[in-house]
Amino acid sequence: MPILSQIFIYPIKSLAGIQLPAWEVDNNGLRYDRKWMLVDGQGQFLSQRRLPKMALIKPRMERDSLILSAPGQRDFEISLHPSGGGELAVEIWRDRCLARTVSSAADDWFGTALQTDCSLVYLPDDQIRQVDQRYALAEDQTAFSDGFPFLLVSENSLNALNRLLQTPVSILRFRPNLVLADCESFAEDAWRRIKINDIEFRLPKPCSRCSVPGIDPETALSAKEPLATLNRMRRWDNHIYFGQNALHDRPGQLAVGDRVDILAYGEKQPPLS
Repeated sequence: MPILSQIFIYPIKSLAGIQLPAWEVDNNGLRYDRKWMLVDGQGQFLSQRRLPKMALIKPRMERDSLILSAPGQRDFEISLHPSGGGELAVEIWRDRCLARTVSSAADDWFGTALQTDCSLVYLPDDQIRQVDQRYALAEDQTAFSDGFPFLLVSENSLNALNRLLQTPVSILRFRPNLVLADCESFAEDAWRRIKINDIEFRLPKPCSRCSVPGIDPETALSAKEPLATLNRMRRWDNHIYFGQNALHDRPGQLAVGDRVDILAYGEKQPPLS
């Protein structure tokens, strides 16, 4: 029987994540997950694809604050419950939505850390970003994730990859929200519906990977692996796949050790052996 072995949130899109023993699930996914985002002067989202040093900025939560640390800078604090700020139209891939700015002090801090002009924005509670309707229900929503509120990966899928690598990589390369143990490698490819602690999840689409897994989260340096090996073992229809996108049917609570019930199976996505 699979179990939930790790939980991660990424409060600011494309920065380092926070590992948690238990966490609340709200309408957008894991609470605070990608509630904030950095954008350029045109409102386009910024990520490690363009600025690998984003990986070196690490958040932590203390009471009602998110504390940010970056090499060579003093820590910076923002509220976990932002309000106000100027309205700003932002773009994530093909999606456009209205965000609000955090502060000029935040923009200056991140500008120094990343050596680029940027603005920190958050998704206000009254804004709903709908999930791609090709894969979702009308009520499905997310914050500033690439497209889905959850990314799910199994430990043994990573183990299968690492057995082919000269230098193993950590699960952090793949930025999952939910990591599962006690299942076969890539078993998640055939899961269509699962339940964890009374929250049902739909797995409509595998996750196609970009260049980010090639960035070492501890150094921000890029390398050919693990993408070169993934290209040999997990390539289909001109994309590399690792992990499954997921949607949830209701809010609730998740904790490490929760049992994972498989409610429905389907054809493997991607269709690889």
